[in-house]
Amino acid sequence: MTRPVQNPLNFLHDLTYEALPEQVRHQALLNLLDLVGVAIGGSTTRASHILRDSAPLLFGGDLPMLFDGRATSPAGHALTTAATIDALDGHDGFNTAKGHAGCGVFAAAMAFAMDIGNDDGKEFITTITVGYELACRLALALHGTTSDYHTSGAWVAVAAAGIGARTLKLDAPQTRHALGIAEYHGPRSQMMRCIDHPTMVKDGSGWGAMAGTSAAYLAQSGFTGAPALTLEQAPEYWRDLGNRWLIKEQYYKPYPVCRWAQAPIEAILELRRKHGLVAGDVAHIEVETFHESVRLATNSPTDTDAAQYSTSFPCAVAMVRGQVAPQDITDDALQDPEILRLSRSLTMCESDHANAAFPATRLARVRLILRSGDVLTSGWTQPRWDPDAPPTEAELRAKFHAFAAPVIGEDKAREVEAAIDTLRTQGLAPLRALLTQPIKACTASSNPS
Repeated sequence: MTRPVQNPLNFLHDLTYEALPEQVRHQALLNLLDLVGVAIGGSTTRASHILRDSAPLLFGGDLPMLFDGRATSPAGHALTTAATIDALDGHDGFNTAKGHAGCGVFAAAMAFAMDIGNDDGKEFITTITVGYELACRLALALHGTTSDYHTSGAWVAVAAAGIGARTLKLDAPQTRHALGIAEYHGPRSQMMRCIDHPTMVKDGSGWGAMAGTSAAYLAQSGFTGAPALTLEQAPEYWRDLGNRWLIKEQYYKPYPVCRWAQAPIEAILELRRKHGLVAGDVAHIEVETFHESVRLATNSPTDTDAAQYSTSFPCAVAMVRGQVAPQDITDDALQDPEILRLSRSLTMCESDHANAAFPATRLARVRLILRSGDVLTSGWTQPRWDPDAPPTEAELRAKFHAFAAPVIGEDKAREVEAAIDTLRTQGLAPLRALLTQPIKACTASSNPS
């Protein structure tokens, strides 16, 4: 049944668990599982360790950080959690927004819940859902009203402030100010700069979660900053709030690299399987795709951040190893001579057809030039696990274990999975206890310089 158009401020405060469709509740749990799996994998990265070493010094506080145990403030907690997920680019995203809602939403929700000691599992699921619905529409409003392409942190900041307003039970004026502060101080960072020069700043989600979390506490103390223009002066992006659930329209990543590189990866893996190829059969690879994917031009990455923001490198990994897993964008893969040969020789060209389809989907066509002189050409290929062909629950659960088990062990991964599955009945405390346990620091093999 279609509900009346809802005011965003009322929606973020008034939505109840009982009002959520069961499919939305279940999707929130699966998204949470996926995000936690990526976070566990991301905890081994150098970026995550730097931030967790720095957060106690920069922010102080008494909230134990995830996977670490040392304490920081709510803002520092949101920063380190979101940036840890962002450090391993395997988390969910929203095609139309060209970015990621869940990363910063989960980070903010966890920081606020831990700070006020709210272990209500149903409320946590509802808060996560509110965050996705706000973040995705904020993204559309920002992209639709400004000319620059900003990172996810720009709009995640406002969603994080909304989560804070709900959790801290701010009144209406305080809520408006929290959202306005977050929009004003959120990181309007230029996405394509990090595409051209990939570093640890990534998609800005960590800084956005930090800015939004800070904004809610500032508004609670009387700091002003209203209005948030993307909420109050862009009504066309909010008309379906509460009727169309955008948490159900996220894509998921089978591979921990930029979504823009995943269509050619699929095409290469399909040609490899279909023709029984090995890397030595291939002289070089040609990729035809959209402009933004062509801009992912790092072909000899020296660290995992550059490997994740590359089209040629993971394509070469796929051809050599028949997969692109977390271990394939770190460690020995960065020095593998066969991967580097194919990555350095891969050529890309821009396609009007693929450009026209972007951002609704990401298309690529691949040609494998074989040493025999034969040429194998794929059809136009889109990434796996788009919203129109989502992963099965079993596939998402298998991905969780593939990312988490190598870091914390299979037994502990099953405990985390069970804590998420029973969140409605057992509350947040079991999951919180598991995620705040320190895990082994990254070693040289998982910490490329």
